[in-house]
Amino acid sequence: MIIETQDDVTKAVLAEMHRTPNPRTKEILSALVRHLHALVREIRMTEKEFQDAIAFINAIGQKTTPSHNEAMLVAGALGVSNLVCLMNNGENGKRPTQANNLGPFYREGVPRYEDGASLVISPTPGPKLRFKGWVRDLQGRPVSAAEIDVWHSSPVGLYENQDRSQAEMNLRGRFVTLQDGSFSFESVKPAGYPVPIDGPNGALLGAQKRHNFRPAHLHFIVYKPGYKTIASQVYDPEDPHLETDSQFGVTKALIGNFVEDGDGYTLEFTFVIEPGEARRPRPPITAKVAA
Repeated sequence: MIIETQDDVTKAVLAEMHRTPNPRTKEILSALVRHLHALVREIRMTEKEFQDAIAFINAIGQKTTPSHNEAMLVAGALGVSNLVCLMNNGENGKRPTQANNLGPFYREGVPRYEDGASLVISPTPGPKLRFKGWVRDLQGRPVSAAEIDVWHSSPVGLYENQDRSQAEMNLRGRFVTLQDGSFSFESVKPAGYPVPIDGPNGALLGAQKRHNFRPAHLHFIVYKPGYKTIASQVYDPEDPHLETDSQFGVTKALIGNFVEDGDGYTLEFTFVIEPGEARRPRPPITAKVAA
């Protein structure tokens, strides 16, 4: 199609979609073109703004490394991560769910532990945390032999992949639920933390005068064949940034109850999983920060 006016551009691009063999790919790309072109028209994007947008997208890739995923941060800061999660869990958004953002710090190859073991590999000062969880199905029945990945930040707000003073895989581990669907571990109480702002994510937050903090939380993945795999986070209700999470991850169903208990805290939580595809997510990072 030969372009005569600006109105012809969208028509021409959509017309070329007819060769796309995969129906879902065609659907996605067609919608992307329609909405992207509509955005450009709505805001009357200038040539300078277009160049700045391209530079922003390029910077996301340039800032991403094996130990840092800038694209995941930006997706979270725009609310896309949690929107996708809530649309695809809880019977496709019909009910509350314990599913939550995967986050940018999930890693594969974590140590496997026996029930009740400690996640602390290297000295990590801070209040102790004793956690006990349960996994149940939609009918409330215990789900045994589910694999649970756990990871969280230290009491100073750093994940081990960000912190060269922490041992490899510190505060990370994998457990298997017992016959009653339970699992437990010991660790230290995580702290809230600022997400990195030395790249495009920082520019995005700065343009909106938003802070870059996440409330304290623990991450989980619940995996069991026959059930939909969920990533989850359990949040500290006392964190000052609970209602203004820079990644929009806090949902009412995921606010935990951290109970002071002598030299630390205890936390109990129940995860409810639904039938579906068991599929481990692709790790956003693959390595620890370079020395």
